[in-house]
Amino acid sequence: MTKKLKFYIFKLFTRVFALAVMTALYIRRKDEMTEFLTTPIFNTINALEIIWAGFMVIMISHLFPTEMRSMALLKSKKEKFVPVENYSEFELLKYVHDQNRKAWQVMLVWLIFNGIWALVYLLGFIGEAELLLLSGIYFLCDYICILFYCPFRSKIMKNKCCVNCRIYDWGHFMMFTPMLFIKNFFSWSLFFTSVIVLIRWELVYAKHPERFWEGSNRILQCANCKDKTCRFKK
Repeated sequence: MTKKLKFYIFKLFTRVFALAVMTALYIRRKDEMTEFLTTPIFNTINALEIIWAGFMVIMISHLFPTEMRSMALLKSKKEKFVPVENYSEFELLKYVHDQNRKAWQVMLVWLIFNGIWALVYLLGFIGEAELLLLSGIYFLCDYICILFYCPFRSKIMKNKCCVNCRIYDWGHFMMFTPMLFIKNFFSWSLFFTSVIVLIRWELVYAKHPERFWEGSNRILQCANCKDKTCRFKK
């Protein structure tokens, strides 16, 4: 159990707690959740605004990752690139092409899946509160994917672990996709900040793909891994 794995487990429980709070608010104060998502700007400081602030802090921290972050995220930084001697640039190109193709498949699946939720919302079967709760569920599922099972990794990407994951920092974009459908400061601030995180990741990947492949970056090889988030998956 590495320090980072223990930290991941701790963060998993904080996400369980956050979802529990959101679920309790949904059950007991659904009208307040709806008002929160339809009010133009801050009204009073409440639990939902604290959760919103927490979401924003987490995303901003991904734009400026520190050593406390996972290797999966830190691999985008120049300091974390330790080149493999005489790595094949042709093999790197093949890897990038394969991973890009699979990443677009993931994006297509995700947009279609959430397009169904958008249709259900537009038809009036669910409301703003349900979409916020759905984002809370995605928030928890993000860490379930990291620690236990990720359908995108096993079914589409086929990468061996999160540390080597091409789409690792797509998580926030996926979490807050439902927020796009609500025209409100709180919802759109979450969604468009997640888009900034996604764009930043994609720009670094496009410019420096060698940092993202274990065949060119020694840091990503199992022998040098400090995260060990694959422990429970094994």
